Amino acid sequence: MIAKMSKYDFVLYAGQSDDFIERLRELGLVEITVRGWEADDSERRLVSELDARLKAVEALRQFRSGDEYSPEAGVLPQGGDVFALYTRTAQQIADLKTETARLAKLAEDWRAWGAFSPAAVEGLADAGVYLRFFTTPKSTFDKNIDEWSRHYDIEVVNDADGTVRFVAIVRSADAGISLDAMEAKLPQCDSAGAESESERLRGEIAKLNAVMSQCADSSAAIEAECAELKERLQNARIKTSAQREADGMLLVMEGWAEKESSHKVDAMLEQYPDVVYIKSDPTPEDETPVKLKNDRFSRMFELIGSIYALPKYGTMDLTPFFAPFYMLFFGICLNDAGYGLVLMIAGLVLLLKSKPGTMKNAAKLTLLCGGATVLFGGFCGSFFGVNLSEYFPGVHFYDFQNRFFSMALALGVVQILFGMILKIILITSTAGIVKALPSIGWFTVVAAACLAMGLPMMDESLAIPWFGSSSPAFYAVLGAGAAMMLLFNSKNPLLSIGSGLWDTYNNVTGILSDVLSYIRLFAIGLSGGVLALVFNSLAAGFAEGSGIVMKIIIMVPILLVGHGINLFMSAISSLVHPMRLTFVEFYKNAGFEMSNRVFDPLRKQNDK
Repeated sequence: MIAKMSKYDFVLYAGQSDDFIERLRELGLVEITVRGWEADDSERRLVSELDARLKAVEALRQFRSGDEYSPEAGVLPQGGDVFALYTRTAQQIADLKTETARLAKLAEDWRAWGAFSPAAVEGLADAGVYLRFFTTPKSTFDKNIDEWSRHYDIEVVNDADGTVRFVAIVRSADAGISLDAMEAKLPQCDSAGAESESERLRGEIAKLNAVMSQCADSSAAIEAECAELKERLQNARIKTSAQREADGMLLVMEGWAEKESSHKVDAMLEQYPDVVYIKSDPTPEDETPVKLKNDRFSRMFELIGSIYALPKYGTMDLTPFFAPFYMLFFGICLNDAGYGLVLMIAGLVLLLKSKPGTMKNAAKLTLLCGGATVLFGGFCGSFFGVNLSEYFPGVHFYDFQNRFFSMALALGVVQILFGMILKIILITSTAGIVKALPSIGWFTVVAAACLAMGLPMMDESLAIPWFGSSSPAFYAVLGAGAAMMLLFNSKNPLLSIGSGLWDTYNNVTGILSDVLSYIRLFAIGLSGGVLALVFNSLAAGFAEGSGIVMKIIIMVPILLVGHGINLFMSAISSLVHPMRLTFVEFYKNAGFEMSNRVFDPLRKQNDK
């Protein structure tokens, strides 16, 4: 259900706005409306500082989970600027890693040249003997060595891997030299020297990693800075978007609180000096924030509904109504008791490791959907693609492949009709029974058609003798429904009939496509079962004729990989497609209206 809200209009002196907002934040029950906020230079700096610290907290969190973290490093002394130390240390580590990578590349490039002394090379240059280093393919070297040797002193250093590395000796630093080879620049050290320097730099990085470990253990200080910056930015947004009156001396703000806790807000406002407030109920024109309050079962499915949108204030929260359908549809799509058991184990592990919050709700939802899959998979006699009826011939399992096609359509009709009932209830409660008559008429027509024609199509034994497709009772109900559809859309009869005919066209074409969409339940469940059977047959085929040990060695990897892939793909389909049926078919027929605003009261940021 949607929590009832109370609206507040505050009028206060501009000078007391910071203290007033802080009092509301300490109370933690009031959301202030922010509209049309545009950041100025100071607020943009706040955003930049906050973003840098949030990234630092995330980087330190990842550092703690890595191999470079040292828990023995301890925490930093209190009072130090942890963020500044982190920023400086992170930059130093990045620079050292860049230099280490450069030296590693240098060592790799010059390893083939062997050990040499750059100082000795420079000493030869001082004596008038200059060494120039070249590389060329061996075929090019063999073709040109005689010609090159007539002009230069050539000394081969290495000719491995089809490449010749050689030195040309010249008598002048400016001497021109023309060879069909690539000249290499003389490095500051040989490969051994580069590796030695790399080792020294790695030691420096290890020392800096100890400092980073201290920063990671002291990251609470950065998180406290983030909380302060968030509150400062929040204050700036509220004051900037507030309506200013009396030459800027007064501020007018709009606030919201849950009705059941609004008496606490009233008590605080009564005690706060120089604040005038008006408390009222929301109107349809207000952009009222939304908070859902459901029972323990439905609360787990709020995670699914929030992916699309929250319901508009003043309408109906559909979470408790789509939750059982979603759980059932998930079990139908996955349709294997073995896969459901794996999901239940995964959900249980996640539940034990998760803290209260979104992940814990996701774990509970995984447990529920896995349980639904176990029940439906057991009902159909499928366990990791194995047909249980072959091993339990006395048990009558449901024939999913041959019978569920029509059942999927029937489930679609049931959910769509249920959505129509909810829409009728919503319209009646908000606008009155007269406004709901067109929807009642459309529901009557669809329900009558399903009873008169749909039931016999599924099974002749389900036909109602006195309510067939040619019975007077059927036509009487159709007439009553059509009359409500056509005559109560508007006070103008012609406009009402025209609007009713147009709605009839849209509804007829829409409901056909809506019902057909539920075939995906059958298709996804069938495809997953077929793939599981294929992997079982594949494993058995490769192991045919082998002994028991070889069968285990051959079949287990195939089954693990095959069923792992199938479970992953089927679980995604089982998550997404029931969600699609909920958001498109069910929401549309239930008259769902979305809200773009979630109730988010001011609170101390470090309390979250």
